[in-house]
Amino acid sequence: MTTIIIEDEKPAARLLQRKLEKINIQVGVMLHSVEESIDWFSKNEHPDLIFLDIQLSDGLSFEIFEKIEIKSAVIFTTAYDEYALRAFKLNSVDYLLKPIDEDDLEVAVLKFKDRLQFPKTAGKESMQFDFEEIKKMLSNPYEKTFKKRFTVKIGQHLKVISTDEIECFFSENKGTYIHTFDNRNYLIDSTLELLEQELDTAAFYRISRKFIIPLKAIKEIVMYSNSRLKIILPSYKEDEVVVSREKVSDFKNWIG
Repeated sequence: MTTIIIEDEKPAARLLQRKLEKINIQVGVMLHSVEESIDWFSKNEHPDLIFLDIQLSDGLSFEIFEKIEIKSAVIFTTAYDEYALRAFKLNSVDYLLKPIDEDDLEVAVLKFKDRLQFPKTAGKESMQFDFEEIKKMLSNPYEKTFKKRFTVKIGQHLKVISTDEIECFFSENKGTYIHTFDNRNYLIDSTLELLEQELDTAAFYRISRKFIIPLKAIKEIVMYSNSRLKIILPSYKEDEVVVSREKVSDFKNWIG
């Protein structure tokens, strides 16, 4: 079985290669861009299986398939969230969510081998999918449902907090808290990493390891040390709210 990896980052490609070697799958070629992949496929015999990252250094990997008719089976390796992965399920495409679990990798390869072994039941058509449909689903943000409210426990009572009431999310002592515009803190059963996936990115931005803030809560933005930015919020005063240096450029784009 001939196999190639198309992955944006070379270290990630090498890591996947090592994981495949553990299950006796040898990788013949590793490609890292749309342009490089188009050139390679136009000059070489297509492999049986491709491990394909969606976002490459020079564009979406779908562009490869717009230029070249690929005759290989594809297993996507993707960092997209569960919403986006509905697109792959609908198109009968196998996928592996990053970071790739070795057990999941082995299951995906075994599924592919079963398709090769039983072509009459699996059929070639099970390898086919509509890239345009996948692109459409990935690019339609209105189809995604963002979290609009949180339920917190206060003694024996439950309180519902709308995202409109939230001045910021912050982490402290391994806990995650909501701080509201009326200057109250509430402990929630979540993490900032999970919140990043659940919140509308047009309204909320993670400025550092400690804070996620909504655009509507920004009162002032002040230049700070080491090329960072300090955010002044209406009521939160427990700690300085600072945009990490590596996020400053992206943050400026976010606020428009």
